[in-house]
Amino acid sequence: MKIVIAPDSFKGTLRAVEVCRIWRQAFAETCPAAELVCLPMSDGGEGSLQSVEFSTHAKLMSCEVADPLSRTVMASFALFDDGHSAFVETAAACGIELLKPEEKNPMKTTSYGAGQLIGEALKAGARTITVAIGGSATVDGGMGLLQALGFRLLDSQGNPISHGGAAMAELAAIDASQANPLLREATITIASDVTNPLLGPQGSATVFGPQKGATPEMVQELERGLAHFAEVAISSGFTTDCTHPGDGAAGGLGFALRAFLNAKTESGATIIAHLVHLEEHLEGADYLITGEGKTDEQTLFGKLPAVVADLAAKHGVPAILCSGAVEDAEKLRSRFMAVFSTLQSVQPLEQVMACAEQNLHAIACSIASLLSSKGGKK
Repeated sequence: MKIVIAPDSFKGTLRAVEVCRIWRQAFAETCPAAELVCLPMSDGGEGSLQSVEFSTHAKLMSCEVADPLSRTVMASFALFDDGHSAFVETAAACGIELLKPEEKNPMKTTSYGAGQLIGEALKAGARTITVAIGGSATVDGGMGLLQALGFRLLDSQGNPISHGGAAMAELAAIDASQANPLLREATITIASDVTNPLLGPQGSATVFGPQKGATPEMVQELERGLAHFAEVAISSGFTTDCTHPGDGAAGGLGFALRAFLNAKTESGATIIAHLVHLEEHLEGADYLITGEGKTDEQTLFGKLPAVVADLAAKHGVPAILCSGAVEDAEKLRSRFMAVFSTLQSVQPLEQVMACAEQNLHAIACSIASLLSSKGGKK
């Protein structure tokens, strides 16, 4: 019996690599004869680089970059065997996981380090770059990223503006004459499953600002700043609008990458599935097991478990869902052969995190025992 294990991370508790480790151990104990293929997955958020490194022959390249508060940190990007392709996870530089809870403040945080990572990938020879943009601590419209790549963002006096979301209000002009010339040779793809626009009720500041520490007053100021940045970008001829789906991803990084670097957005889950050769591993498989921290009906609309379940169905492989918490189980069964939850009731976050590994192991043992009794499909 061949089983492909392809989970997303369980946000806030376990990375996908750790989930794979727990499930592998459970199957070794309960169904030792099974052939397991472990492929930790991601939708483009934090943990994407780890998933790519685990399942490919990419080489991790480390460099010093600025974190969201402009402190120096070590971060990595993946350079593939061809030497011309790279994978960049912006959360490695400007991710919210790099900050303590009391440090979250999108008025101050910058995406500058993300731009440095792209610059380092270009310097290493990459000309085809996938940029995973989930999990940022920023709502600066991607201005920091542009500054790191040589774009001069100037105030009304012709001086460079500062960093952070608050600096968007200072912007008067954008000068691209000193932008990294290697960008002209590069093709950039955005890995993201966020379709939010830059502005409005579903926009970057309103939806994501509070998650990153913004007060209601900050949200209003950030919204005005993003609108102003977009206005300057449009009047300067870099783009014609700011209404593309995904422009609001990662605090506006989606907008900056599209408008200034001509990047195209694709499903992060689909990109990762391609990079780790998921479909090749599904050949001859009996089952696929996937999961995430919390699953509900929205998962069916392009989130990672649904994407991998669809790919499994294409190869005639039944998909099993095992998530931390599950809602709308009946609707989910339209896509999954079986649906399991590690939590049977609402519990305090501290308790969930303390028991996450134990609970996941226990339910995985139950699944392994069930599949062992069923045997392979052939």
